[in-house]
Amino acid sequence: MQTLWGKLFRRQKPALTVVERWDTPDGDFLEVHRLPASNSQPRVMLLHGLEGTVRSHYAQALLNEGARRGWGADLLIFRSCGSEPNRAKRFYHSGETGDASFALDRIVEEFPSSPLAIAGVSLGGNVLLKMLGEKGSDLPKQLCAAAAISVPFDLERSSRRINQGFSKFYQRFFLDSLRKKAEEKATQFPDLAPVDRISALRTLEDFDDLITGPLHGFRDAQDYYRRSSSLPYLERIRLTTLLLSAVDDPMLPPEVLDDVRDIATRNPALHIEFVEKGGHAGFIAGLWPWRPFYYAEYRVGEFFARAFSGKAGRV
Repeated sequence: MQTLWGKLFRRQKPALTVVERWDTPDGDFLEVHRLPASNSQPRVMLLHGLEGTVRSHYAQALLNEGARRGWGADLLIFRSCGSEPNRAKRFYHSGETGDASFALDRIVEEFPSSPLAIAGVSLGGNVLLKMLGEKGSDLPKQLCAAAAISVPFDLERSSRRINQGFSKFYQRFFLDSLRKKAEEKATQFPDLAPVDRISALRTLEDFDDLITGPLHGFRDAQDYYRRSSSLPYLERIRLTTLLLSAVDDPMLPPEVLDDVRDIATRNPALHIEFVEKGGHAGFIAGLWPWRPFYYAEYRVGEFFARAFSGKAGRV
Protein backbone atom coordinates (compact mmCIF):
# COMPACT_ATOMS: atom_id res chain seq x y z
CA MET A 1 0.00 0.00 0.00
CA GLN A 2 2.88 2.41 0.68
CA THR A 3 4.11 1.85 -2.87
CA LEU A 4 0.73 1.91 -4.59
CA TRP A 5 -0.95 4.66 -2.58
CA GLY A 6 0.54 7.64 -4.38
CA LYS A 7 -0.29 6.32 -7.84
CA LEU A 8 -3.78 5.08 -7.04
CA PHE A 9 -5.17 7.45 -4.42
CA ARG A 10 -3.14 10.63 -4.06
CA ARG A 11 -4.70 13.69 -5.65
CA GLN A 12 -2.62 16.83 -6.19
CA LYS A 13 -3.06 20.08 -8.02
CA PRO A 14 -0.64 20.06 -10.94
CA ALA A 15 2.38 22.23 -10.35
CA LEU A 16 2.34 25.39 -12.47
CA THR A 17 5.28 24.53 -14.68
CA VAL A 18 6.26 25.62 -18.16
CA VAL A 19 7.64 23.13 -20.67
CA GLU A 20 10.83 23.65 -22.64
CA ARG A 21 12.61 21.47 -25.17
CA TRP A 22 16.40 21.49 -25.10
CA ASP A 23 18.32 20.21 -28.10
CA THR A 24 21.17 17.86 -27.18
CA PRO A 25 24.63 17.71 -28.78
CA ASP A 26 23.79 14.40 -30.48
CA GLY A 27 20.80 15.80 -32.38
CA ASP A 28 18.12 14.62 -29.98
CA PHE A 29 16.17 16.64 -27.41
CA LEU A 30 15.23 16.69 -23.74
CA GLU A 31 11.90 17.82 -22.30
CA VAL A 32 12.15 19.92 -19.13
CA HIS A 33 9.25 21.05 -16.94
CA ARG A 34 10.24 24.22 -15.12
CA LEU A 35 8.85 25.89 -12.03
CA PRO A 36 9.62 29.61 -12.38
CA ALA A 37 11.32 31.63 -9.66
CA SER A 38 13.44 34.75 -9.51
CA ASN A 39 17.12 34.50 -10.43
CA SER A 40 18.31 34.70 -6.83
CA GLN A 41 15.96 32.06 -5.41
CA PRO A 42 17.14 28.49 -4.81
CA ARG A 43 16.44 25.93 -7.52
CA VAL A 44 16.02 22.17 -7.41
CA MET A 45 16.76 19.86 -10.32
CA LEU A 46 14.61 16.70 -10.34
CA LEU A 47 15.18 13.28 -11.91
CA HIS A 48 12.28 10.83 -12.18
CA GLY A 49 12.14 7.05 -11.99
CA LEU A 50 11.71 4.22 -14.50
CA GLU A 51 9.00 5.16 -17.01
CA GLY A 52 8.17 8.24 -14.95
CA THR A 53 6.60 11.40 -16.37
CA VAL A 54 5.69 14.86 -15.16
CA ARG A 55 2.44 13.25 -13.95
CA SER A 56 4.23 10.84 -11.59
CA HIS A 57 2.94 11.44 -8.07
CA TYR A 58 6.40 11.87 -6.56
CA ALA A 59 7.43 14.33 -9.31
CA GLN A 60 4.38 16.49 -8.68
CA ALA A 61 4.97 16.22 -4.92
CA LEU A 62 8.53 17.48 -5.19
CA LEU A 63 7.54 20.25 -7.61
CA ASN A 64 4.76 21.38 -5.28
CA GLU A 65 7.10 21.27 -2.30
CA GLY A 66 9.47 23.54 -4.18
CA ALA A 67 6.64 25.91 -5.06
CA ARG A 68 5.47 25.96 -1.42
CA ARG A 69 8.94 27.07 -0.35
CA GLY A 70 9.30 29.65 -3.12
CA TRP A 71 11.99 27.74 -4.98
CA GLY A 72 12.38 27.22 -8.68
CA ALA A 73 12.60 23.69 -10.05
CA ASP A 74 13.56 21.87 -13.24
CA LEU A 75 12.19 18.37 -13.83
CA LEU A 76 14.29 16.62 -16.46
CA ILE A 77 12.22 14.14 -18.47
CA PHE A 78 14.40 11.31 -19.71
CA ARG A 79 14.47 10.51 -23.41
CA SER A 80 11.31 8.69 -24.59
CA CYS A 81 9.37 9.60 -21.42
CA GLY A 82 8.15 13.01 -22.62
CA SER A 83 5.12 14.15 -24.56
CA GLU A 84 6.47 12.64 -27.79
CA PRO A 85 9.10 10.05 -28.75
CA ASN A 86 12.71 11.15 -28.87
CA ARG A 87 14.43 11.35 -32.26
CA ALA A 88 17.43 9.12 -31.66
CA LYS A 89 17.57 5.34 -31.67
CA ARG A 90 18.67 5.31 -28.03
CA PHE A 91 16.49 5.56 -24.91
CA TYR A 92 17.55 6.31 -21.34
CA HIS A 93 18.85 3.94 -18.67
CA SER A 94 19.89 3.71 -15.02
CA GLY A 95 23.54 4.57 -15.63
CA GLU A 96 23.18 7.26 -18.31
CA THR A 97 24.51 10.41 -16.65
CA GLY A 98 25.27 12.47 -19.74
CA ASP A 99 21.84 14.05 -20.05
CA ALA A 100 21.64 14.88 -16.34
CA SER A 101 25.08 16.47 -16.50
CA PHE A 102 24.08 18.42 -19.62
CA ALA A 103 20.93 19.71 -17.88
CA LEU A 104 22.86 20.61 -14.73
CA ASP A 105 25.37 22.66 -16.73
CA ARG A 106 22.58 24.53 -18.50
CA ILE A 107 20.73 25.34 -15.28
CA VAL A 108 23.94 26.59 -13.69
CA GLU A 109 24.61 28.78 -16.72
CA GLU A 110 21.09 30.24 -16.62
CA PHE A 111 21.00 30.82 -12.85
CA PRO A 112 24.58 31.46 -11.73
CA SER A 113 23.51 33.21 -8.51
CA SER A 114 20.91 30.66 -7.39
CA PRO A 115 21.75 28.01 -4.77
CA LEU A 116 21.08 24.63 -6.33
CA ALA A 117 20.19 21.11 -5.17
CA ILE A 118 19.30 17.89 -7.01
CA ALA A 119 16.79 15.18 -6.09
CA GLY A 120 16.36 11.84 -7.84
CA VAL A 121 13.77 9.11 -7.30
CA SER A 122 14.35 5.40 -7.98
CA LEU A 123 16.16 5.12 -11.35
CA GLY A 124 16.65 8.89 -11.25
CA GLY A 125 18.28 8.51 -7.87
CA ASN A 126 20.68 5.92 -9.26
CA VAL A 127 21.57 8.27 -12.12
CA LEU A 128 22.10 11.09 -9.62
CA LEU A 129 24.39 9.12 -7.31
CA LYS A 130 26.42 7.69 -10.18
CA MET A 131 26.84 11.19 -11.62
CA LEU A 132 27.95 12.60 -8.28
CA GLY A 133 30.41 9.75 -7.86
CA GLU A 134 31.81 10.29 -11.34
CA LYS A 135 32.26 14.02 -10.73
CA GLY A 136 33.62 13.81 -7.18
CA SER A 137 34.58 17.35 -6.20
CA ASP A 138 34.28 18.68 -9.75
CA LEU A 139 30.86 20.27 -9.19
CA PRO A 140 29.40 23.76 -9.67
CA LYS A 141 30.12 25.94 -6.64
CA GLN A 142 26.42 26.77 -6.12
CA LEU A 143 25.44 23.09 -5.87
CA CYS A 144 24.66 22.68 -2.16
CA ALA A 145 23.14 19.23 -1.65
CA ALA A 146 21.47 16.19 -3.20
CA ALA A 147 18.80 13.71 -2.16
CA ALA A 148 18.14 10.24 -3.56
CA ILE A 149 14.87 8.45 -2.78
CA SER A 150 14.28 4.68 -3.08
CA VAL A 151 17.41 4.06 -5.13
CA PRO A 152 17.98 0.50 -6.42
CA PHE A 153 21.78 0.87 -5.77
CA ASP A 154 22.55 -2.64 -7.09
CA LEU A 155 20.74 -3.21 -10.37
CA GLU A 156 21.42 -6.93 -10.59
CA ARG A 157 19.97 -7.68 -7.17
CA SER A 158 17.13 -5.26 -7.80
CA SER A 159 16.23 -7.04 -11.07
CA ARG A 160 16.08 -10.36 -9.20
CA ARG A 161 13.92 -8.88 -6.43
CA ILE A 162 11.36 -7.39 -8.80
CA ASN A 163 10.90 -10.82 -10.39
CA GLN A 164 9.67 -12.36 -7.13
CA GLY A 165 6.29 -12.50 -5.42
CA PHE A 166 4.00 -9.47 -5.59
CA SER A 167 6.87 -7.40 -6.97
CA LYS A 168 6.13 -9.04 -10.33
CA PHE A 169 3.10 -6.73 -10.46
CA TYR A 170 5.42 -3.72 -10.72
CA GLN A 171 7.63 -5.51 -13.20
CA ARG A 172 4.65 -6.15 -15.46
CA PHE A 173 3.65 -2.46 -15.35
CA PHE A 174 7.15 -1.27 -16.30
CA LEU A 175 7.69 -4.00 -18.88
CA ASP A 176 4.41 -3.31 -20.70
CA SER A 177 5.38 0.33 -21.10
CA LEU A 178 8.96 -0.42 -22.17
CA ARG A 179 7.90 -3.10 -24.65
CA LYS A 180 5.43 -0.75 -26.32
CA LYS A 181 8.11 1.92 -26.73
CA ALA A 182 10.61 -0.58 -28.09
CA GLU A 183 8.10 -1.98 -30.58
CA GLU A 184 7.38 1.53 -31.85
CA LYS A 185 11.08 2.35 -31.99
CA ALA A 186 11.76 -0.84 -33.96
CA THR A 187 9.44 0.32 -36.75
CA GLN A 188 11.68 3.39 -37.14
CA PHE A 189 14.95 1.54 -36.53
CA PRO A 190 14.47 -2.07 -37.76
CA ASP A 191 17.93 -3.11 -36.57
CA LEU A 192 16.96 -2.42 -32.94
CA ALA A 193 15.53 -5.94 -32.48
CA PRO A 194 12.90 -8.15 -34.12
CA VAL A 195 9.43 -7.03 -33.04
CA ASP A 196 8.35 -10.59 -32.26
CA ARG A 197 11.28 -10.97 -29.85
CA ILE A 198 10.39 -7.69 -28.15
CA SER A 199 6.77 -8.81 -27.75
CA ALA A 200 7.91 -12.10 -26.23
CA LEU A 201 9.92 -10.48 -23.40
CA ARG A 202 8.67 -11.47 -19.95
CA THR A 203 11.04 -9.87 -17.44
CA LEU A 204 12.92 -6.59 -17.10
CA GLU A 205 16.16 -8.52 -17.24
CA ASP A 206 15.08 -9.97 -20.59
CA PHE A 207 14.37 -6.44 -21.82
CA ASP A 208 17.74 -5.20 -20.62
CA ASP A 209 19.48 -8.16 -22.24
CA LEU A 210 17.82 -7.59 -25.62
CA ILE A 211 17.37 -3.80 -25.72
CA THR A 212 18.94 -1.69 -22.96
CA GLY A 213 22.32 -3.37 -22.87
CA PRO A 214 23.20 -3.73 -26.57
CA LEU A 215 21.56 -0.41 -27.54
CA HIS A 216 23.64 1.58 -25.07
CA GLY A 217 27.03 -0.07 -25.48
CA PHE A 218 26.85 -2.91 -22.94
CA ARG A 219 27.55 -6.55 -23.67
CA ASP A 220 24.33 -7.81 -22.07
CA ALA A 221 22.05 -7.17 -19.08
CA GLN A 222 24.62 -8.27 -16.53
CA ASP A 223 27.28 -6.01 -17.98
CA TYR A 224 24.78 -3.15 -17.93
CA TYR A 225 23.86 -3.81 -14.29
CA ARG A 226 27.49 -4.05 -13.20
CA ARG A 227 28.62 -0.86 -14.90
CA SER A 228 25.52 1.24 -14.17
CA SER A 229 24.81 0.47 -10.50
CA SER A 230 25.41 3.44 -8.21
CA LEU A 231 26.68 1.32 -5.30
CA PRO A 232 30.37 1.36 -6.40
CA TYR A 233 30.23 5.15 -6.85
CA LEU A 234 29.00 6.02 -3.34
CA GLU A 235 32.48 6.23 -1.82
CA ARG A 236 33.47 8.91 -4.35
CA ILE A 237 30.59 11.31 -3.60
CA ARG A 238 31.77 14.56 -2.04
CA LEU A 239 28.49 16.52 -2.00
CA THR A 240 26.27 16.36 1.09
CA THR A 241 23.67 13.78 0.04
CA LEU A 242 20.56 12.33 1.71
CA LEU A 243 19.79 8.67 1.00
CA LEU A 244 16.15 7.96 1.90
CA SER A 245 15.02 4.34 1.53
CA ALA A 246 12.71 1.81 3.16
CA VAL A 247 13.70 -1.65 4.33
CA ASP A 248 10.41 -3.00 2.95
CA ASP A 249 11.01 -1.59 -0.55
CA PRO A 250 9.53 -4.27 -2.86
CA MET A 251 12.11 -3.52 -5.54
CA LEU A 252 15.28 -4.00 -3.52
CA PRO A 253 16.57 -6.75 -1.19
CA PRO A 254 17.13 -5.23 2.28
CA GLU A 255 20.69 -6.59 2.46
CA VAL A 256 21.67 -4.05 -0.22
CA LEU A 257 20.93 -1.31 2.31
CA ASP A 258 23.39 -2.99 4.68
CA ASP A 259 26.07 -2.55 2.02
CA VAL A 260 25.12 1.12 1.67
CA ARG A 261 25.31 1.59 5.46
CA ASP A 262 28.80 0.15 5.44
CA ILE A 263 29.96 2.57 2.75
CA ALA A 264 28.30 5.51 4.52
CA THR A 265 30.40 4.86 7.63
CA ARG A 266 33.44 5.71 5.50
CA ASN A 267 31.97 8.68 3.64
CA PRO A 268 30.73 11.60 5.77
CA ALA A 269 29.02 13.16 2.74
CA LEU A 270 26.33 10.44 2.86
CA HIS A 271 23.42 10.94 5.26
CA ILE A 272 21.42 7.72 5.38
CA GLU A 273 17.83 7.46 6.53
CA PHE A 274 16.56 3.92 6.11
CA VAL A 275 13.11 3.50 7.65
CA GLU A 276 11.48 0.15 8.31
CA LYS A 277 8.31 0.88 6.34
CA GLY A 278 7.84 3.16 3.37
CA GLY A 279 7.66 0.95 0.31
CA HIS A 280 9.06 2.25 -2.93
CA ALA A 281 8.77 6.05 -3.13
CA GLY A 282 5.92 5.84 -0.63
CA PHE A 283 6.85 7.12 2.85
CA ILE A 284 3.32 7.89 3.98
CA ALA A 285 2.57 8.60 7.63
CA GLY A 286 -0.48 9.58 9.66
CA LEU A 287 -3.15 7.84 11.71
CA TRP A 288 -5.98 8.12 9.19
CA PRO A 289 -6.11 7.39 5.43
CA TRP A 290 -7.98 10.63 4.80
CA ARG A 291 -5.25 12.67 6.51
CA PRO A 292 -1.94 11.24 5.23
CA PHE A 293 1.39 12.96 5.75
CA TYR A 294 3.78 12.59 2.84
CA TYR A 295 7.19 12.39 4.42
CA ALA A 296 9.57 12.12 1.44
CA GLU A 297 9.05 15.55 -0.08
CA TYR A 298 8.94 17.14 3.39
CA ARG A 299 12.24 15.50 4.37
CA VAL A 300 13.91 16.47 1.11
CA GLY A 301 12.60 20.02 1.47
CA GLU A 302 14.00 20.31 4.99
CA PHE A 303 17.33 18.81 3.94
CA PHE A 304 17.66 21.26 1.07
CA ALA A 305 16.52 24.24 3.15
CA ARG A 306 19.32 23.52 5.59
CA ALA A 307 21.80 23.27 2.74
CA PHE A 308 20.59 26.53 1.18
CA SER A 309 21.06 28.25 4.53
CA GLY A 310 24.74 27.34 4.42
CA LYS A 311 24.68 24.45 6.88
CA ALA A 312 25.73 21.80 4.37
CA GLY A 313 28.00 21.53 1.34
CA ARG A 314 31.11 19.60 0.31
CA VAL A 315 33.04 17.04 2.28
